This record gives sequence, structure tokens and C-alpha cells, in this order.
Amino acid sequence: MNTYRHIYPSQIISSPSVTTQIVNFFDHLLRQCTLPEHCKQVHTQIVTTGGCQSAFLAARLINVYARLGLVFDAQKVFDSTQFQGTSNMLLWNAVLRANVSHGFYEKALKIYDKMRRLGVWADGFTLPLVIRACAFMGRFRLCKNVHSHVLQMGFQNHLHVVNELMGMYGKLGNMDYACQLFDKMSVRSYVSWNTLVSSYAFNYDCDGASEIFNRMELDGLEPNPVTWTSLLSSHARCGRGEKTMELFGMMRVRGIETTAEALAVVLSVCADVAVVDKGKKIHGYVVRGGFEEYLFVKNALICMYGKCGDVENAYKLFLVMQSKNLVSWNALISSYAESGLCDEAFAIFSQLDAHPVMTPNIISWSAVIQGFSSTGQGEKSLELFRQMQRAGVLPNCVTISSVLSVCAELAAINLGREIHGHVVRALMDSNILVGNGLINMYTKCGSFEEGHRVFENIDSKDLISWNTMIAGYGMHGLGENALRIFHRMVKTGFKPDNVTFIAVLSACSHGGLVTEGRLLFDQMIGVYGVKPQMEHYACMVDLLGRAGLLQEGSNIVKNMPMKPNACVWSALLNSCRMHKNTDIAEETATHIFNMNSEMAGSYMLMSNIYAASGRWEDSAKVRISAKAKGLRKIRGQSWIQVKNKVFIFSAGNTMQAGVELIHGILYGLVLQMESEGYVPNKEVIQENIDKELD
Repeated sequence: MNTYRHIYPSQIISSPSVTTQIVNFFDHLLRQCTLPEHCKQVHTQIVTTGGCQSAFLAARLINVYARLGLVFDAQKVFDSTQFQGTSNMLLWNAVLRANVSHGFYEKALKIYDKMRRLGVWADGFTLPLVIRACAFMGRFRLCKNVHSHVLQMGFQNHLHVVNELMGMYGKLGNMDYACQLFDKMSVRSYVSWNTLVSSYAFNYDCDGASEIFNRMELDGLEPNPVTWTSLLSSHARCGRGEKTMELFGMMRVRGIETTAEALAVVLSVCADVAVVDKGKKIHGYVVRGGFEEYLFVKNALICMYGKCGDVENAYKLFLVMQSKNLVSWNALISSYAESGLCDEAFAIFSQLDAHPVMTPNIISWSAVIQGFSSTGQGEKSLELFRQMQRAGVLPNCVTISSVLSVCAELAAINLGREIHGHVVRALMDSNILVGNGLINMYTKCGSFEEGHRVFENIDSKDLISWNTMIAGYGMHGLGENALRIFHRMVKTGFKPDNVTFIAVLSACSHGGLVTEGRLLFDQMIGVYGVKPQMEHYACMVDLLGRAGLLQEGSNIVKNMPMKPNACVWSALLNSCRMHKNTDIAEETATHIFNMNSEMAGSYMLMSNIYAASGRWEDSAKVRISAKAKGLRKIRGQSWIQVKNKVFIFSAGNTMQAGVELIHGILYGLVLQMESEGYVPNKEVIQENIDKELD
């Protein structure tokens, strides 16, 4: 701004070519503006010297204000000019670019509509901006209308316009239209090829991206770094991590310049597959290539280390960052939350909440809410959700899904219904993640009618939808309902996976459907091509054991193609307890104890089996053995929700308020049961004593 201090408009007012000199003078000053106050000072001088009569200067002012982030001021300049009814496209394009570049797409389209009503015809710079706005708006009909305008005005062969149209259809997911435009192009640029490759990447079609990449090479064009980055991105988005790393290696062998964007893509792959060694190698490329100053690369490194569980390195990177954005904070919060370090994640979240400039957004809130939810701290998760609502932050699909999961685990159906109401009002009920969360919540809470209604209202059910419905029926012993859903799923064209068979076999087990369970287990490989895993064998052992077919269950365990784990043996042991079979129980327990299993429940089961058969000395020995190994059985819990507050009951814990009233009610219930001829179950009493002693 030194020029501004030493040269004044008054010094050139008397010049014969005053208009041209003033325009050039202020244009020179505006180009040097780096702060909003500088731009506003120059703007004031332009107005006072009559320079505002220049459409060129008005356009330059709009561009500078937009560059400095002052879109409102840029719009005011445009609104105050006298050139709006003219075909001075420099001015129209400047205000369109200001709005589009800052995400004000609706406003940009209103300006374009005003242009057309005033009879101002768009040019080759206007249409790409309008098309870009349409693409981000995601309205197909609107996009088709603008495409029609392109044809009406004869821009169907304009390179930049057609490139933007291809990108628009790519964002809409209509690759057929994008390819038709590409094939009709008489002249193509690198942007044309790269737009098509990146469009395939955007639509998770790595095969399509590879096809265009290969076609580009066949046409004699060497793919540039942007093309390679798009190809890497396409494979990364499709979950083909190994192929992405292979392509990155090929890119380096060919001597293609590595870009910061390519490194960020590869780092995301390392994060997804949790391979910290490869991530550290890429970190080396970042340092040697001088990419450390790229903020999005640093953020990708934090994500990579965090998802690989190396929160220490993630935190070190965060600390040394000179400039941090909200993505940086969220990456670190997510790193701790996903590693199960919820208190640390919340501490970082609290620091962000106290930041003088930035505030937590929905991603920040979702990370801590999901973290506490996944570590079994549902009460804290719900408390944070309430705080988020009070802070005026609207939940997204991920947040809703996490909270619904907590509602399912805590059987908090009233809160679940409240969230369902919000989902409907926010038009989120068509989201498959939310729909599946609602099914899970309702079925786990035992409200099958509501769960089934949500299930039926999902237009595009995925495999998780079907599996969740099957599992919901199964856990409540409604095996026949679960089987009906399973067979309907198969008829619909869905192929069952491992999770499906765990759900349906478990449903058969809880519903006592032995014949049906046997048939499904036999059909797993032959009919459905699913190889039974450890969990499926555990389900079958449980199914046979509950039906009293202990010998058959024992034979399955002994003939398994893999070595049975403690869970499989424990399923058989539990069946032995149910049917008081001490012989098979002793043999089973021996296998479990020899595995040095830390499952305290197995020791308690065996102790109770001995106690039930009167072998008190053996029962005591098993308990002593468990205590010598430092094993403690996790106490059972139950809970109720009163006025949006969850109260948890656990054996051995004294309740602070209302305990006398509860004991009085329980005593009354015992007297009523005894008067009606109830005979106490001594095994249950013994188990309760165990919990109290533990």
C-alpha cells in the first residue's frame, strides 16, 4: 500500500486522460490489497473520485472483496452499479464467481435468472460458473434446464462449458450423460480426461476410472499428476487399499510428480487398513518432499496415526502444527475416541469448546458421543447428546445412529421415540444408517410392531436392515418370525453373509427350532457359499445344548475343522448346567481351564454345576482356583429410565435413594409368590449370592 500513500488522485485529476489514468491507478492499488480495511479505503477513494462509473473497477472491487472473504460487500458493489442492465459480462461474471466460490449457489442462480430476465446473454465464462452452482445444488431438473440453455446459446462445443457439464453430471451420479458428452467432444483437454476420471472416483467406480485412464494412454496422452491422484482416489474410495498402494508405487517408478493430494489419499488408505508401518513410510515421503506445510496433509497424518491407534504420534503432530483448523481438532478428537480413550477425547473437545475463534461442530460432537457409546458409557453419551442439543447443534445421521445404539443398549425406548420424531421432522428417515438404527433400537426394546413398520418403510433395504430385523426377533425368542424374514430376504435377492447366519442360527437356538437350525447350518456352504466360522459353531452347540442334545453338541465341538475357542466350549458348558449333566461338564471345563481362559463365567458355571449336584467341595475348589487367577465375574446390571435419567442397578451396590421402598416392594412380591405356591429356584439364588460375594 506504499503507492497509495505517495500518489493521490488529486494529482492526476487535471490530466487529459483522467478516466483511463484513474482506472489504472485504482486497479494497481486494488491488486495490492491484502486486508479488508485496505480494500475499503481504496473503495472510498474510488467513490469520491468518480471511479465508480467504471464497470472494470466495479468488477475488480467485487473480485478483491470476494478474495478477502467479504462476499456481502462484493454483492453491495454489484447492487450499487448502473451496469446491471447492460451486457458487461465482466461485472456479471465477477459477482457470479464471488458467490459460487464461497458456496452461495442459490444466490448465484438467482443472479443468473436476473441476467436472463434482463436479456443479458451468458458467455463462456458465465456458464461454467452457473453449471458448477447447479452441480453443488444437486437438483437434476435444474441441471437439465441449464444444459438446455447451453444448447440454445450454441455452447455445446465450448471446451470449458462441456468440461463443467461433465463434472456436473458426475456429481449427480449420472455417468452415462457424462460419457456421452465426453465421446461427442471434438477437442479434449487434460481437464476433460481428468474430469471424467475424477467423476468415476466420486461415484465409487474404480473400474470405470481405470478404463478411462487406460484409454487416455492409448490415445497417446501421458496421464498427469491430477489424473493419477483421481485414479488413486477411485480405488481408495472403493476400499481397494492394496491396489491403491500398488498404483502409488507405479506412479513413483514412472517418475510422476507426487502431489500433496496423492499423499493424502494414500495416507487415508493406511488409516483405513490400520497399517502404521506403511503410514510412517508415507510420512517420510511427506517430509522429504516438503509437503509438511500443507494443512490437509498434516490432518491426514493425524487421522492415519489415530486410526492406527498411535495417538501419541497423532498428538505430537497436532502440537507442532503452526496453524490448525477445525479438521485438525476433529482428527485428534476422533483419534482418541476411536482408541477408546474417551476421557482424553473429551478433554481435547473441551479445549476446542473454549477456543476463542473455533467452536465444536457436528463432527466434533459426534466423535465424542460415538466414543462414549462404543465403550459402553451410554449414560455419558446421552448426556453429551443433550448438551449438543442445548448448544443448538443439529445432529447428523452419524450422531443419530450412535444415540439410537445407546437407546437400544439401555432400552430407553422413550428417548428413542423422541429421536425418531426428530428424524421425521428433519427428513432423515430415508437415510439407511438412521433407518437401521431405528430398527435395532425398537427390536432390542421389544417393540416389534414399530421396528417392523420402520423396516417396511425403508425403500432401499441393505443387508444390515435384514440382519438387524432377524437378530431382533431372535434375541426375544421369536425364531419363526426371524426365519420368515430370512427366507423373504433370500427371495428378494440378497445373499446372506456371516452375520446373517449368526443371527438366524441364534434365533433358532432361542426359539428351540432344532430341525430348522440344522438345515440352515448344512446349507451354509452348499446353498449359500458361506463357510462356517467359530461363531456359527458356537450357535449350533448352543442350539443343540438348549434342546438337551448334549452328546451331539459335544461331537460337533470335537469334529470342528478349527480348534474350538473358549466361547464354543462355554456354550456347551452352559447347556450342561441347564440339563445338570456333570460328566460332559467336567470334560468341557477341563478344555476351558487348560486354555488359561480369562472367562470368569466358565468357572462360576462349573462351580454351580458341582453345587447343584451336591459336590460342595469341588464347587469351592473351582472358586478358589478362579480367585487365585485373579478372575472376577462381571456383575449383572439392570436399569430403568425415569424422567430422562437412567438408574442402574447392580448386585452388591447400595442405592442411595429409595432403597428401603424398593426392598419393601420386593419383600411384598416374595410373600405374594409364596402364597401362590412359588418354589424358589436354588440355582438362581446361588448365582445371586455369587454376585454379592464377587
